[in-house]
Amino acid sequence: MLMLALRGIRLRWVTFVGSFLALVLGVGLIAATGLALAATYDAPERGPERFAAAPVVVRADGALRVDTPTGTRTAPLDRPGPVPPGLAAQLASLGGTVEDRSFPADIMDPHPGEDADARVGHPWSVAAAAPYRLATGRAPAAPGDVVVTTGTGGPRLRTGDRVRVRTPAGSEARTVVGTVAGRGFEDAVFFTDDEAARISPDIDALVVHAAATAVRDALGPDSGMDVLTGHDRRHADPDPDRDARALVSVNALLGTAAGITLFVSAAVVASTFSYAVAQRRREFGLLRTAGATPGQIRRTVLAESVLIGVAASAAGTLLGAGGAPLLVRRMTESGLAPSWFALGDPSWPLHTAFWTGVFVATAAALVSCHRAGRTAPTEALREAAVDSRVMPVSRWAAAVLVLLLGLGLPALALATDPGDLLGRKSYVTRPMILIVGCALLAPVLVRPVGRLLTWLPARLPGATGVLVRENTAAGVRRTAAVAAPVLITVALAASLTGTVATLEEARATEARTATTADFVVTPGQEGRPLAPAFLERVRDIDGAVVSASRSTAVTVLEEHTALVSSEARAVDPARLAAVAKLPVTAGRLADLDDDAIVVNEEWLTTRVGDRVTVWLGDGSERSLRIAAVLATGTGDNGVYVTPRNAGGADVDRIDVEVAPGGDRHAVAAALTTAAADTGTRVATRAAWLAPTAPGPDDHTRTGLRMILGIALLSTATALANTLVMATSGRGRDLAVLRLSGATVPQVLRLVVAEAVAAVGVGAVLGGVVAAVNLLVVRCALALLGVTSAVVVPWAMLGLVVAAAALLAAGSAVLPALSALRTRPVELAGSRE
Repeated sequence: MLMLALRGIRLRWVTFVGSFLALVLGVGLIAATGLALAATYDAPERGPERFAAAPVVVRADGALRVDTPTGTRTAPLDRPGPVPPGLAAQLASLGGTVEDRSFPADIMDPHPGEDADARVGHPWSVAAAAPYRLATGRAPAAPGDVVVTTGTGGPRLRTGDRVRVRTPAGSEARTVVGTVAGRGFEDAVFFTDDEAARISPDIDALVVHAAATAVRDALGPDSGMDVLTGHDRRHADPDPDRDARALVSVNALLGTAAGITLFVSAAVVASTFSYAVAQRRREFGLLRTAGATPGQIRRTVLAESVLIGVAASAAGTLLGAGGAPLLVRRMTESGLAPSWFALGDPSWPLHTAFWTGVFVATAAALVSCHRAGRTAPTEALREAAVDSRVMPVSRWAAAVLVLLLGLGLPALALATDPGDLLGRKSYVTRPMILIVGCALLAPVLVRPVGRLLTWLPARLPGATGVLVRENTAAGVRRTAAVAAPVLITVALAASLTGTVATLEEARATEARTATTADFVVTPGQEGRPLAPAFLERVRDIDGAVVSASRSTAVTVLEEHTALVSSEARAVDPARLAAVAKLPVTAGRLADLDDDAIVVNEEWLTTRVGDRVTVWLGDGSERSLRIAAVLATGTGDNGVYVTPRNAGGADVDRIDVEVAPGGDRHAVAAALTTAAADTGTRVATRAAWLAPTAPGPDDHTRTGLRMILGIALLSTATALANTLVMATSGRGRDLAVLRLSGATVPQVLRLVVAEAVAAVGVGAVLGGVVAAVNLLVVRCALALLGVTSAVVVPWAMLGLVVAAAALLAAGSAVLPALSALRTRPVELAGSRE
């Protein structure tokens, strides 16, 4: 049996080369993405940075802890409090203590209009905790003295330079009296301890030179402070979870790419195997006539698939191992992954990819070998190439079940949780189910779709249109095999890019609708508060309504088991209506006060007037009345509270509306003047909304292009191989056309037209799948209260279909030219 399988592969290598190449690419891509995915499971093990030389660090507990019937639940606090001064004085009796303060300290560029060098300020005494060591100069001794880190991409600073430093206390000229070598995790400016305390009175952390047990005993169990030693000191570093957070999107992207690659590889290999078996009906009929049993036929086909699967998987594993570094490099260069992202040394992705390839090849051949075993001996006498009974009952049943699943799950989600349909996992997997359903029904669908596409060409002068229509209808399996890769490509490309673009447009529409202010003022550096000096200058501007707000968070205990945090904005209710138009579904925004909260429909409690227990950003507990409920939307409609419930958050945004009768130019000039030297960005409404508009260069679209590029490699290989295989087996048909009087160019035009028609069939079926998916997204958005248009990626669809048509034409013409080199009389009289 093994020798028979090897001989069959050698004699029919054209039939198997496409499956082999598609599987090599699929396994290689799975191995490459698997190796990169494995590297995302472990962020780099970074030790303490700012407090690497500190024995003990004390800071406010950054976690909210709530006792529930099922145990204590924790959630990170948005605004952990400072270390109380009294507690710092108490710990000073145990040994030496150093108070740490962190605040913005930007070095202004001497050239007007240039961006400042964003830095962070600290007291000089805490520099030894890193440790920073003086490279030049001396320590700061007077209020105007500073020490700066060097070795970064900012301006080169030397001892003796006079610089202007902008802090929350204002912008002042200072003298660089010393420099320290930068340590990579921050660009710092060090002040005298007294000057740092004047600029930022709150103590952010406390370095204690004493035994940790003594510190814990002095604090007691209910102090609300964390005592950090050893590796735990990194939790006091700026953004200690940045590495793990940076890998979340990388993990999601690579997981999606691996899933799509597996799906596409399985689909194209199954389609190719199925068509290969259909082409060998006469061969199997001859074997049955010679005495072969159905079981022997099945085992032969299965052995061929296993041999191809093992060889292709081995080659693909080697390809993936070599391609993984290139993939990682491309991801880091395009900004999809952080610059430090690198491969590890696990081998399990290679084993997984190899056995996945063998499994896909074997599973793809199982249905085909079952059909091969049912070949009757009379098939050896078959002369006509017309396909009959192309859909067995089992395939009908599978197709109906898959389509019901693909349509039923979205319908159920629309009725219960439409927001779930907007998640990445949902809009990536949903098209796959419908693609499988359409692919199973392809032998039934290609005939009516093909006749529809060839209706007009068949009525044009000449026989080409008629022949294309009849050959497409007669060779159903051939047309379906060619259409399948195009169906997959068009459906995935249109569904994924269309869904992402539609969601981006929906978010942009929400932002345009919600923000009605003429100007939006934000900090020049993301994550910072607005400068106090600016707030003082714009408190009252003639002819304008000024609405200041704060970013914060609230946490609620849902069903007494889970703490769920929501982004919130603390606003002045009296001014909110002038600068925003929020999608209120119940209640009134005017009823928001210090005892109330505005929630969205995602909350479990959404009845106006009910009270909910929430924990604010600083961990304080409040019982607030629901004043209004907002539509869920795309998930950006957050919670609103008053400044009293901001949990210690500072103002980080100001919306300015020109009052009726006010002078817009005068208001803009007043804002620009107030923003001078404060690191504040003043933007018109249109300019502020511009980043939310759909754009071609964001990371989501870049990742999507990478995923689709991976899928297109496999589908293009399958399309080319299927056409080469199909055209190579039609030598007698082409010879009959030549003997009937057709010229070589006419035959080639016919072959090209048939290939393009099959591509058109796949494009139509893929377009139907994409239309259903985009309709589901549109319905989900409508149910969530978002009214925006569906974005159809016509340019990408046109490019994909045109590329498929060109590839199909070339793949059909080359074997046709080869066949037409033989004399038509000899070719027409030959047998398979």
